[in-house]
Amino acid sequence: MAFLDRITECRRFDPARYRPFRVAGIAVGLVSDRFFHRLRDFPRVFSTAPAGVDLAPTLVDFRARTEAVAGVLETLRAKGEIPGWRNEPYPVTPSFAATPLMTMERAAVPLFGVMGFGVHVNGFVETGRGLDMWIGQRSKTKPTGPGKLDQVVAGGQPAGVSLADNLVKECGEEAAIPPDLARRAIPVGTVSYCTERAEGLRRDVLFNYDLPLPGGFTPINTDGEVESFHRWPIERIAGIVRETDDFKFNCALVVIDFLIRRGIIAPDHPEYSDLLRGLHS
Repeated sequence: MAFLDRITECRRFDPARYRPFRVAGIAVGLVSDRFFHRLRDFPRVFSTAPAGVDLAPTLVDFRARTEAVAGVLETLRAKGEIPGWRNEPYPVTPSFAATPLMTMERAAVPLFGVMGFGVHVNGFVETGRGLDMWIGQRSKTKPTGPGKLDQVVAGGQPAGVSLADNLVKECGEEAAIPPDLARRAIPVGTVSYCTERAEGLRRDVLFNYDLPLPGGFTPINTDGEVESFHRWPIERIAGIVRETDDFKFNCALVVIDFLIRRGIIAPDHPEYSDLLRGLHS
């Protein structure tokens, strides 16, 4: 196995199987052929044609769009067609910088192939022998990646919350990192991908942060989403990413990005250029 295998896992996508999803004429997602046919049952909300799916033109503002789609999603949820419901509104937008056209329940975002955003924190400790990194092991009850390894803190980016505020919130909920320490996290860029998963099409941009942690700090989960934490040498973590699929698919990309930036995956590594390209699909 190789680091590049983790990249390949996040590039499984056949465009021929998808059709555009548009809101107010703006392409915001991609709908699978199967889900396309399901949406034909809701003609008052969705206009379906071979060229794609459009939100009904009678839904002319943010509130009307959000409420109309929410009604459809509640119907699908009641029929067991949207697992992992979270009661978290996510923005529907063509890009992070654009004004959202509406919001949508987080669990439905992959069904519509809408872009998702998140914050991931590399929590590490400088030691006399090198770097240790804190790794979270996800709860086995999580709807995605149950039991997989994760960053010390990682969470989705809901609507109406700034990245900075969401970072502090997630740090407190997932690892009991106090706000004054969480605010020391350094933004270090993004990774992005488009990949087909069991829940649908994941088109995500992850905003990554590096957070040096004191040697005496031990993370404690407070929201039930993390089963345990492990502080491991970075060499061990690199080996796990390279040789196994123990990390959640997107969390492995965040680790690879860290390894590159820290020179642990050096420029003369045979996969170096391919990894750099693959982290920004």
